Amino acid sequence: MWQDTDAGVLRLPSGRTVRGRGLRRPLPPGPAPDFAVYLLGKEPPEVSWEARWLRWPDFRLPVDRVRARELFQEVRERAATERVEVACEGGRGRTGTALACIAVLDGVPPEEAVDFVRGGYDRRAVETPWQRRYVRRFGH
Repeated sequence: MWQDTDAGVLRLPSGRTVRGRGLRRPLPPGPAPDFAVYLLGKEPPEVSWEARWLRWPDFRLPVDRVRARELFQEVRERAATERVEVACEGGRGRTGTALACIAVLDGVPPEEAVDFVRGGYDRRAVETPWQRRYVRRFGH
């Protein structure tokens, strides 16, 4: 698992940790992830760890919302024993939205999830009104 002091790490209520990051920035120092989900409009570059791609155009919502939920559940489950990261280009909008949905799956009430991620990950996470609405509706 990630340490709380590792860059971009969000600790969920269950104690699990997930790292969020922007792919435009260099890979943070320290261990590589064991598993990652990349939230991009186009296929991500190859990495040396296990990764999945969720097609998600910038400033929008996931193209396949059923697959998004499945991947968010997989992230949460694997974060119990592995170093898991979620990333998009900038690391705020799509990444913050995904982290908020993962927090909902971990027990954070949907109406509190954006504030939870902004407080524990990035104060500007979840950038658009429709991303915030997606998180609020994610738990229902």
